[in-house]
Amino acid sequence: MKTEEIKLQSETGRLVLRPLQNQDYERWLEGCRNRFPSQYKYDDDKIDLSGWTQQKFNDDVVSKFQEYADQDEAYVFGVFRRSDQKQVGKVELETIMRNEFQWGLLGYTIHNQFWRNGYGKEAVKETLNIAFKNLQFHRIEAHINVDNEPSIKLVESIGMEFECIRKGFIFEFNEWTDNLVYYMNSK
Repeated sequence: MKTEEIKLQSETGRLVLRPLQNQDYERWLEGCRNRFPSQYKYDDDKIDLSGWTQQKFNDDVVSKFQEYADQDEAYVFGVFRRSDQKQVGKVELETIMRNEFQWGLLGYTIHNQFWRNGYGKEAVKETLNIAFKNLQFHRIEAHINVDNEPSIKLVESIGMEFECIRKGFIFEFNEWTDNLVYYMNSK
């Protein structure tokens, strides 16, 4: 099924989730620019925005994300507040395997200036609805570092279930790190 045939935009009470578009450049830039310094180990620090032009955003973000979706590799949703259209973060679904598995991976980032407003929980919950209803995934996993308490609390609060610890699972911070695996199946 072509991505233009799949409903990839959704709204909640406070948020709009949709693929990023070229006209989102200023909102994206503002969200990144206004981030607070890193608050803890898994919080991304401010990024260098000096080379980010409208054209680079169009090519390296919007076009690439659309290509990933067209190939059913990944779906990246900008998370925008309905009240003022500020971009508060993003949520991603990556395809791990299709065929008889229909298996995907969930990732999420909320800009730290918007933390503690429930946006992460609301966005992730709605992304799971999109994953199961619109993208026909059966199983979605979240792979979380064992000491990432905020992320653990988020997935548990929306009903994802702990499955296991995968030892030496992801190479980050210059070493192979253990990850907790949480999952949810389609209903």
